[in-house]
Amino acid sequence: MAIRLSFRLAALLCWLLISAAGAVVVFNYESSPGSSGSTPLRWPENAPIALDENRDTLVMFAHPHCPCTRASIGELNRLLAQAAGRVAAHVVFLKPSEFSSEWTQTALRRSAEEIPGVDVRDDADGALARQFGAQTSGYVVLYNNHGDLLFHGGITAGRGHAGDNSGESAILALAENRETRIAQTPVYGCSLLNQQCSPEKDAALCTK
Repeated sequence: MAIRLSFRLAALLCWLLISAAGAVVVFNYESSPGSSGSTPLRWPENAPIALDENRDTLVMFAHPHCPCTRASIGELNRLLAQAAGRVAAHVVFLKPSEFSSEWTQTALRRSAEEIPGVDVRDDADGALARQFGAQTSGYVVLYNNHGDLLFHGGITAGRGHAGDNSGESAILALAENRETRIAQTPVYGCSLLNQQCSPEKDAALCTK
């Protein structure tokens, strides 16, 4: 009887340790930002997207198969609704040349296309992302109508986390000509350098 009880206690302890380790892995993943390159302080003259002459211009870089970016698209929708036309917004999706155009036709892209006034386009082999130093899906840059960089980073508080966050608040403040001390925030999402994003792995770890 004592042996059987000891076995059950040992099994329970092992289960608790495994659960705790899993929780740590998930937490570390959700709270670990992605990388970013060097974003130019001035809007590149040869950029294929035209800088808006009357409003701030926002560009979000996205991986079409990154489940964590659903939250970024949702926050972009909310942000633009509050900005009330004061921002010209673009979402560009990674499109490797070796894949067909259907590779980018995902539910995530359709969600971006449903946001009123947003220009959605492909980014052939990530050329535009490299030009703006974007290395992680969900990366956002904001420039004023003179081509000066105002903000760069993410607009979620973690991987797949929707809700108020410092990036979104900073962009909204800038759009409304209010002061903000935030010019850069961490970005959470799949790597734009990894064409073979793992939706199965990330979907299990991202908040739904």
